[in-house]
Amino acid sequence: MYIIKKLNAISRAVHEYLPEDKYNLIDDGNEYDACIVRSADCHSLGFPDELLAIARAGAGVNNIPIDKCTQNGIVVFNTPGANANGVKELVLAGMLIATRNLIPAVDWVKQLEGDDVLAQAEKGKKNFIGNELKGKTMGVIGLGAIGVMVANCAYAVGMDVIGYDPYISIENAWGLSRAVHRAMSLDTLLENSDYISVHVPLLNETKNLISSPELAKVKKGVIILNFARNGLIKTEDLCEVLDNGTVAKYVTDFPDRRILDCKNVIAFPHLGASTPESEENCAQMAAKQLRDYIENGSIVNSVNMPECIVMPSDKFRITIIHQNLPNMVGQMTAIFAGLNLNISDMINKSRDKIAYTVFNMDTELPDSAKTQLGNIEGVIKVRVFSK
Repeated sequence: MYIIKKLNAISRAVHEYLPEDKYNLIDDGNEYDACIVRSADCHSLGFPDELLAIARAGAGVNNIPIDKCTQNGIVVFNTPGANANGVKELVLAGMLIATRNLIPAVDWVKQLEGDDVLAQAEKGKKNFIGNELKGKTMGVIGLGAIGVMVANCAYAVGMDVIGYDPYISIENAWGLSRAVHRAMSLDTLLENSDYISVHVPLLNETKNLISSPELAKVKKGVIILNFARNGLIKTEDLCEVLDNGTVAKYVTDFPDRRILDCKNVIAFPHLGASTPESEENCAQMAAKQLRDYIENGSIVNSVNMPECIVMPSDKFRITIIHQNLPNMVGQMTAIFAGLNLNISDMINKSRDKIAYTVFNMDTELPDSAKTQLGNIEGVIKVRVFSK
């Protein structure tokens, strides 16, 4: 029986992939094999020594101490794309709300008095005239799961679409409409877009991705949307171009005090993935990835370990998380040879400084093999799977 700790309330959809005959889901306790988290801050938590994995039911992992997990051989999963449709729809709503002046229009209608409200509305509607999306140019920065959906949706409503992502994956490229134009540089996108939507993760390299130098290149009257992360756009610089009218409106899902004090800001309370459908999709995806790792050693959508897809096997399996150093695999196979153990097959994958090796063995490993493997300098975690 595996014990999975829920650090937040999680959709019951997790039970579809974590059946009760094998998994015990708990809300409290200090001993558990893995955990599922949404927004809870994990940085100050003390993890059990034998913790195998943390599954984040969402895309961002800012609330998880990634370096600490990597050093301790804890696989961290996220669920990219599981909430993509919910975010895409909110981006489209944000574009419509901003471009058609819907919020001030609704607020104005609410304060009308008297029996001739319709007549007053007809007379005053000229104050809220907006633009149509059709024929305008949408620039999408970052073509991951959400960015691709946003780009395709913008094209579907009649917009010209420019996409910029020098690191787009083959999988996401397959999902992108052929009608989306490729920007060879960020400047090209900034200079030609009527709307700019940002969809990149917040990393050291992307912090303040858009600041004064970039904002100096945008078209006057552009509408900027940020449903990715706070910190991607430098707030002080953005407020300056909002005040002088260079940027007509800023629509964001990440309000802070400084941006709320600027004019022409439309801020939502982080509603991007706040739909039952998104929460269920994230929960199912997190649980599925967690189970596949716990039972088979397969790693998919990890933010700190190499991807390694392995199928269930009737062999005796051992997995090793280790530093990506020369002769690591050689030392492991030498131990097997010394114990007269035959390797049926193996997979070795690496990611930067971390590597992951899976051995399928013809015979069961003695305890001494696990001990010797764990004593190799650079080995972080050894797991032996029972048949």
